[in-house]
Amino acid sequence: MKDGMACCGRNGEKPGGRLNGSRDAAGDLRGCDFVTLRQRPELAGRAAAWFHEKWGVPEAAYRECISAYLDGATEYGWYLCLDGERIVGGLGIIDNDFHDRPDLSPNVCAVYTEADCRGRGVAGRLLGLAVEDMRAKGVSPLYLVSDHVGFYERYGWEFMCLAHEDGSERETRLYVHR
Repeated sequence: MKDGMACCGRNGEKPGGRLNGSRDAAGDLRGCDFVTLRQRPELAGRAAAWFHEKWGVPEAAYRECISAYLDGATEYGWYLCLDGERIVGGLGIIDNDFHDRPDLSPNVCAVYTEADCRGRGVAGRLLGLAVEDMRAKGVSPLYLVSDHVGFYERYGWEFMCLAHEDGSERETRLYVHR
């Protein structure tokens, strides 16, 4: 991710999913809550700071995108995994995650799981929540850029093509979830 997230989307709120106290094949997720920021708007500032800390994108850019979502200016959501009140995973949806294919939108961005929570299915559950939430709002397919070969495929994402990062000749893999 780079500076200056673009935030725009569709109107018409439908609640996102919440998955409490469940276990999946990857690991024990009991006690973890998977929420949208519309379900927990009081976490907006903490979430913006957390994403900034993980990715180095200015906190103000996250605040702008999160505010647009909370205010209903976009349906492109922000999703968190909470262990108690600790944010242990998260991701967002934006128009374009800084690649040269603006026609492939919207994009999942800022996927991150805290190191001590990896291998438990947190990212997979967050990705599933985002896909389900966007589908319920009539938004499909979703795209994402990543160089993690084999990871996203486990969660139904398919490699689509290579894309250039904004302002660079560097290519990155672009995935789609239909």
